[in-house]
Amino acid sequence: MSSDAPQLIEQAARSVLDEVTALKPMKLVVGIDFHGRGDTQQFRLELPELKVTKDIAADARVRVEMRRDFFNLMVEHGAKVDDWAQAVHEGRMKATGVQQYLQLIQRVVEKHQERARLRRAHK
Repeated sequence: MSSDAPQLIEQAARSVLDEVTALKPMKLVVGIDFHGRGDTQQFRLELPELKVTKDIAADARVRVEMRRDFFNLMVEHGAKVDDWAQAVHEGRMKATGVQQYLQLIQRVVEKHQERARLRRAHK
């Protein structure tokens, strides 16, 4: 089950970074906790290199938690930034950590979403 997780995490991160290019240069370690079937799998995502390892990520500045089956579905269906934001809003995904990082990411994503809405409105 966890053997494909690093590839899926990298795929999801690459998709988000390709969509919100302002986040690409950010140096950040993210701890990812997947819950499922009575256990928790922990991974470490290092940005901007997109290096994913199975690790507790004790040096993580941001920690993301969600159910593994939900994550798999999101990646399988090619989730976009709006989908991930909706998952946080609905409580299906939880992000905790250093408030400055969380606020910065939130502001950058909100600006990206606003620009996308304006582009659609002008078409």
